[in-house]
Amino acid sequence: MQDTNDRLEGIETQLAFQEDALEQFNAVVVSQQGQIDELRAQLRILQEQLSALPTVRLSPRSILPGKNRHIIDPRPSADQ
Repeated sequence: MQDTNDRLEGIETQLAFQEDALEQFNAVVVSQQGQIDELRAQLRILQEQLSALPTVRLSPRSILPGKNRHIIDPRPSADQ
């Protein structure tokens, strides 16, 4: 009988530990979902801001290493 009580107590202890771990896990998931929602909102704002920017066409010199790599070609791009 004592063996059965000991086994039952061990199972109850494990269950209590698992319930606590599950609550902690759930809190992390809820927190991360909030962070994901916030990041999605920020991404949506950035996408809107990016799409509102004018199209800039870079000259070949602007992508080469060296002094003139920041030169921007003032000609409008083909899609304007």
